Amino acid sequence: MKNEIQIGCSSFNNRFWKGIFYPENLPTSKWFDFYCQHFNTYEFNASFYRFPTVRVLENWYNKAPENFTFSVKAHKEITHIKKFINCEDLIANFYEICKTGLKEKLGAVLFQFPPSYKFSVENLELIIQNLNPEFKNVIEFRHESWWIPEVWDAFLANNISFCSVSYPNLPKTIFTNFPLVYLRFHGIPKLFYSSYDSQELLQIKAEIKSKSGFVYFNNTASEAGILNALEFKE
Repeated sequence: MKNEIQIGCSSFNNRFWKGIFYPENLPTSKWFDFYCQHFNTYEFNASFYRFPTVRVLENWYNKAPENFTFSVKAHKEITHIKKFINCEDLIANFYEICKTGLKEKLGAVLFQFPPSYKFSVENLELIIQNLNPEFKNVIEFRHESWWIPEVWDAFLANNISFCSVSYPNLPKTIFTNFPLVYLRFHGIPKLFYSSYDSQELLQIKAEIKSKSGFVYFNNTASEAGILNALEFKE
């Protein structure tokens, strides 16, 4: 994946996209196949709500074409309930399931923390201690206390990527010096709904040019996500 930015969405099963992206007469059972004809990556978010199984991920592996990648979001018990405390076995299990189920189609593993999760030295150390550096680890924060050089330096030293987020009331920094560019467009000002204008997308595209990583559109509560993803891909 050298010097390649892969572009996709954080969901595909979307009735708002019918007639805009999916042909009117295309059955929903064929929607993922159609999505894969236009994009080469998908951010798998279902694993946040339900702990994945090898069988489920193998099914996705078999559905996707060659050279397709999945980034997988860690289960909420890890990031939102236990917040990495006494999580060694749970995280190891999650990694193993992702690796076994998705094989070479596994892209990044995303750990997204809640807005209540603030920076502390202890929290930073917990994150670093718990991550397996054999994987492409990406951390997404929702509290701006994490946007500090101490965190960035520690991540760089441990091969961890800091997620660039487009999210209401968070810094809009586009990080390009981590192992991966990993950018999530959530929608501003209306979370999950708002669209991005062409000028902003062009500016961001220029910033990440010649880098490696993933860009996902999570403003999928309307047709905005797919239209932005198609435009960004152009």
